[in-house]
Formats: sequence, structure tokens, C-alpha cells
Amino acid sequence: MPISSSPSRRDFLGQSVRWTAAGGLLAAGLGQASAATSSSLPALNPDPPAALPQQDHYLLRNVRLEEGFIREDEEIVATRTGRYDISVRDGKIDQLTPAGQGDSSLPSWDAQDALLLTATRDMHIHLDKTFYGGPWQAPRPRQGKTIMDMIAREQVLIPQLLPHSQARAEGLIALLHAKGTTRARSHCNIDPVSGLKSLEHLQAALARHPDFPCEIVAFPQHGLLHSQVDGLMREAMQHGVEYVGGLDPTNVDGAMEKSLDAMFRIALDYQRGVDIHLHETSPAGVAAIQYMIDTVAKNPELKGKVTLSHGFALATLSGSALDKMIEGLAEQQFSVASTLPIGKLTMPIPQLQAAGIKVMTGTDSVIDHWSPFGTGSMLEKANLYAQLYRGSDEFSLSRALAIATDDRLPLSAQGERQWPAPGDEASMMLVAASCSAEAVARISPVVATFSRGKPVFAMTPA
Repeated sequence: MPISSSPSRRDFLGQSVRWTAAGGLLAAGLGQASAATSSSLPALNPDPPAALPQQDHYLLRNVRLEEGFIREDEEIVATRTGRYDISVRDGKIDQLTPAGQGDSSLPSWDAQDALLLTATRDMHIHLDKTFYGGPWQAPRPRQGKTIMDMIAREQVLIPQLLPHSQARAEGLIALLHAKGTTRARSHCNIDPVSGLKSLEHLQAALARHPDFPCEIVAFPQHGLLHSQVDGLMREAMQHGVEYVGGLDPTNVDGAMEKSLDAMFRIALDYQRGVDIHLHETSPAGVAAIQYMIDTVAKNPELKGKVTLSHGFALATLSGSALDKMIEGLAEQQFSVASTLPIGKLTMPIPQLQAAGIKVMTGTDSVIDHWSPFGTGSMLEKANLYAQLYRGSDEFSLSRALAIATDDRLPLSAQGERQWPAPGDEASMMLVAASCSAEAVARISPVVATFSRGKPVFAMTPA
């Protein structure tokens, strides 16, 4: 049995206030991962948190873990937790013991009752082109402008961004670590202006952060056909890129079938996956999704290897038309990456999930010429998911976390603890919350982040 059950609200709030106060200092610009407000860049490759053990075998003391749900009249009304000592060895969870009974001979760190959750994953971000770490710069007004206007603007910006792109990518990695994220998928521009320079800089940044595994998508931001980058895309594949990207085959390339055929041809030739940006909400967007489903059906080697990013056209469908489209996506094992947009159209995320389609989320941009609103927090995305799809009760909030954690949750739907267990990868975060429902609802501060057992971020309590 753990040393204690759920903390008293008074005791927990006291500790939470201390962690939150430290979080406020970070937000105010005193933390390593805060957004810069001057031309100075965030420090790169910060020293590992000094207070955390750096050995391959260590002990986390006084960690709060979820144990089950508390019910009243068959309704889930709260989450039961307990306090534990957890040993980590060689990047994996080693042993869980009641608090105070861990191996005292090990190097240790006191988690001070912070809640342990699995680390989050940012599965749609652009690390290669960002204003983050540079002087404040708001996007230009978008009213009346098309995606082609935005591409023209980017062609001017890229030469200005390239000299700083590696440093700023490393700054974003530090920010994501501070938000509890230890794994990502980043789209990277492949365009006539930057050639392969953006890719080279991103790969150099990632090489300096082996504790941040990140898949790369070769992204033809200026159009695969429109910017004539088929050759550059193929060179990117030879540089080890995992996914072939694409973009709005009708609105940008002006030839839906030809554009998608070219994208899939590269994927087939190099045995890669596909992750396509599809923003189109016209009937052309619906037609593009159906064409991709049909293409995968004709090429079984692509099954389970295609991600539809954004896919706003799905939000224009309803009834049997939506059901048929979702059935096709599920049959060909598509995944969907959604930033959970707020606006006129609401993505049918629950319907996709009910059909067994893997749905992921991501920051997209933290701050760039498209949007200034990103925080890098996947807890914030889980919070948005709960708000959009009416999940304000304890159980629904706890389930909302899954979209940010690759479906890994502490408790099963039946309330049985399923994480952490000995042997699990120790990619995890400590948060100032009493349970995962509170962490999602309040977007609780991240106290510490561990990537495969290695501490990569720690907040010092006030």
C-alpha cells in the first residue's frame, strides 16, 4: 500500500501554489525556456537541471500516482492517488514502492507530491521556421489574403530566418521540454528559396539534442508542383527524412490528382510515410481525401503510413457522407493530426476516434508569420479537446489527456492503473496537480520532464 492516499485539498493547494509561483517566474521571462522579447536568443544546450540526478540509476521520492476512480452513485467524481518512490534504471521505470521505502542508497530527488504523468508528444510542429527567440514580430494582417500571398511573404522571410534557424529550433526544443514534451514530428520546408538548408539546420539542431527524438516531414510549403521541388524532395529522402509532405493540391498546385500522384510516387520510391497538409474546405478538399484513400487502397504498401494533417474538409461533411469517408480512412489505417481548430468548422474528432482512427495533436507554430498564439503545451491541447467536445467531468477530463500522450493514460477506463509499470520507458513529466483531470482542466505547471530517464527540465519550487 502507498504511504498515503489522496492529499488533503489544503495541503495540495499549498504545494501547488509554490510550484505555480515558480511557473509564474518562468512565464515572466526568468526561466530558460521563456519566450524572448529582445533580439537575444535563449541559451542553447542548457546544463541539465542541477538538482536532478544525472546517473543512469536513481530514485524519485514522494511522487504522486493515480490509483483509481472514486465513485458516488455509480458516477466517477474524483481520482484516488497515492504517494510513491520510483526508481529509474537505464531509461526505464525500475521499481515502484510506497513513499519512504525506496532504495536510500540511490541518488534521489524529492518530487514533493507532484503528479507523475507520461510525457506528451507534439505531432505537428514547424521547428525550422520560427520567430521564437527573436525580437517580437506579429504576423501581417491576413484579411483578403490567399495562401499564395502567404507563400510570397514567406519567400521574403526565409532568407532572414535561415541564419538563426538552428539556434531557434534548439530554443523551441527547450520550450517543449519545459512543457512536458519529449517527442515530436516536425515539418521542414523544402522550397526553392532555402533548398535543403532548412533541413540541414534542423537536423543539426536535433543532433545536439539526442534526448528529443523527432520525426521529420519534408514539406513542400510553396507547392510540390508549383515550386517544382520534386528533385529537392527526393534529395531530402536521401538525407534520412521519414515522411513525404504535401500541401493543398488544388489551391496551391492547381492539379489535385497530379500533385497527389507525385507525392505518393516519392513515398513509394523511397518507402516512406506520407504526412500532408490539407487545409482546403471546398469540395476539392473532400475529393482530395477520397483520392488519397483510393490511392492507398491500390498501393497496400502505403496502408497505415499516411497522416492527414488538418483535413478541414472533414468538418464540412455530415451524416452518411461523413460516415463513408471515415470508414475509408479507417480501412486504409490513416492517422489524423489536428491542431483542434476553433472557428466555424468543428473537426469530427470523436467520430474519427470511435472508428479506430489514430488522432494526434500538435502546436503547429509557436510564433511565426502564420500565428503568434502557440505555447508549446500539449496539456493546453488536451484542455482544448475537453472544451470542444464537452468533457468537463472528472472521467472525461482524464480521458482528454490521451490526445497529447499517444493514448497513454495512468488509469484504464475501468479505473485500473496501467501506467507506470516496471519496464515502461521513463519518458514522463511531473506536474503540479492532484490528478490528470486537474492537470488538463487547469493546464497545470510542469515541474520536471524526463526523456528516456534523462532529466531535461526542472522547475525549482519557490
